[in-house]
Amino acid sequence: MCGIAAILSRNGSVDAEALRRATRALRHRGPDAERTWVSPSGRIGLGHRLLVINDPDGHQPIASEDGRMHIIVNGQFYDFKRIRAELEAKGHRFRTRSDSEIALHLYEDLGAGCLEHLRGQFAFVIWDEERGTLFAARDRFGLKPLFYAEHDGALYLASEAKALFAAGLPRAWDESGVYHWLLACPDERRSLFRGIRQVPPGHLMRAGNGAVRLRRYWDLPASPRRRRMRRNRSAPADSGFAATRGPSQTPGLGPSTRFSQASGPSQTFGLPHALSFPHAVEQARALTEEAIRLRMVAGVPVGCLISGGLDSSSVLAVAATCTDGPVAAFTVGFERSEFDESDGAREAAAAANADHTVVTLSDADLADHFADAVWHAETLQFNTHGAARYLLSRGVRDAGYRSVLAGEGADEAFFGYEFLRAAAGASRGGLGPARILRILSGLLRSPRRHHPTLAAISPWLARLALLLPAAPSLFTRLSGGLGLIQSVCSRDFLRGFDGYDPYRTYYRRCKEAAAISRREPARQLLYLWLHSIFANYHMAADRLDMAHGVEVRLPFLDHHLFEHLNRLPLALLTDHPREKHLLREAMRPHIPDSVYGAVKRPFMAPSAVGTAGPLHDFLQDTLRGEALRAVPFVDAAAVGGVLDGLPRLADRDRGSVDSLLLMLASVAVLQERWGL
Repeated sequence: MCGIAAILSRNGSVDAEALRRATRALRHRGPDAERTWVSPSGRIGLGHRLLVINDPDGHQPIASEDGRMHIIVNGQFYDFKRIRAELEAKGHRFRTRSDSEIALHLYEDLGAGCLEHLRGQFAFVIWDEERGTLFAARDRFGLKPLFYAEHDGALYLASEAKALFAAGLPRAWDESGVYHWLLACPDERRSLFRGIRQVPPGHLMRAGNGAVRLRRYWDLPASPRRRRMRRNRSAPADSGFAATRGPSQTPGLGPSTRFSQASGPSQTFGLPHALSFPHAVEQARALTEEAIRLRMVAGVPVGCLISGGLDSSSVLAVAATCTDGPVAAFTVGFERSEFDESDGAREAAAAANADHTVVTLSDADLADHFADAVWHAETLQFNTHGAARYLLSRGVRDAGYRSVLAGEGADEAFFGYEFLRAAAGASRGGLGPARILRILSGLLRSPRRHHPTLAAISPWLARLALLLPAAPSLFTRLSGGLGLIQSVCSRDFLRGFDGYDPYRTYYRRCKEAAAISRREPARQLLYLWLHSIFANYHMAADRLDMAHGVEVRLPFLDHHLFEHLNRLPLALLTDHPREKHLLREAMRPHIPDSVYGAVKRPFMAPSAVGTAGPLHDFLQDTLRGEALRAVPFVDAAAVGGVLDGLPRLADRDRGSVDSLLLMLASVAVLQERWGL
């Protein structure tokens, strides 16, 4: 886990000082060492900040044996020791003990095909001096960031946008990116900043001869929409699951690859012709254990982030079987008892014999560090979760840890979210006329006093809700806040989007790119989620963790595990009153009864609206200040009106207003910090 920067010049030599500034701007991501390198031709410069995980001497860029190619990597490749041994057997010579180096030698042999063999979370850049070409890639789920921009005859790449600003790129808002963010439909290709884009998850980049090309190398495979089902008498009586018939499928790279597949359960698991629930439990258990075990391999101690819920407790419990001593576990707690879940985390930690630390936060802590969290995340924050994660990672670092596992991704992999489960149920049971009318009326009643654009948006939200019938609660919550959000935007800003519907555009792009109509409705919704809020907001937690030089490994987003679960019939994942029943049964040998039987509770951080105190004061000071008035797309007077109305705010509206004001506070922070 590190920070990377690169500059490729089309005309003349790169600016070495600009490269050094960009690399220094990433010091928090790699506090252990800094290296920059400019090629003999002067066409490219590569910068790297090192966070030591596997090799204290793993300085980058790393050169190939003949010196023709150089690589910089941010991230981790799992199962790298096996791949390294195979590469060495083929005659490759390694310069370091770092896992990063396997990508370079795989690329020497396979070109872009190297990505099929890389299992992990990563963003990297390879320069081929002989051919004058740049190759870059980002991992399948977007766990590691990679921003890029073209400016003044050069291509810039970096782990964070702030490094591109440090290199000299102009600082300005990208109004389209902002518009998508405000409407909760962020574009995985854009950022909030003009001219700065993202390499999307699962994409590679090629650059050379004046051209920059992006190509998707991986996407979540479309699973068969219908399977013949039969009752399996050997399944538990309360499971409610049926077995399935379907083609046998084996995850992996196929027989034609030049390197062997990973050893262990993932190479043999396919879908048998009669898949029983007990068999599905065994497969899920073995693949989950494997994903966790691989992520416990490191040259430094690896801890866990736990909340006390099923996902993180499962990770901790399995991780504890991979070490001789206690695993360090870290939990965020809150002084406001209605948000604090640390008691459940203590119980899970005790069951795993973990060395447990609770980082307890006050409202003053969240208020004091909200701005730093926004600056590091480079996104708009909808709540105080970001500040809490930022401070939790600081606690991990202060305890002497720089690598931890976490449970994010389990709700996506095992269909734990209510809106995904509702979609699966609705797609089987159909939508009645009354339910359709409730969805439409809730969407179309949204306030429109601000601008007619919303009149075009709401019908497409309704259409999307009908195409993806599982989302009524998701879409009604979204539509309820649209009027409020647009009411605080400037008229000139809104006029620039007359006739433009981001939801329609987004759905059509996904439909064309991923044959989305071939997926079941619930899996359509999962796909849209993964490529919008999840990739752009949830995965921005990387920048909050790396603000303190802490890498977070996510075993539930192991692509072998995720692809396997994606091939299962939805009934195996959702046909039970209790959410994530398949995961519960798979982890039952590891977790205590209290975790096994617990009801899912979403992680909640203290709200800023509705209570007097530091968070309320922070919002008032920030949103009535000069920074917000300098933002070109915000109507500061309208924001003042919302603030003035807080004492009269109805309880049912507090959630939407809280999210709106924290987003606007994020805007003000970014405006002030960077003078956009």
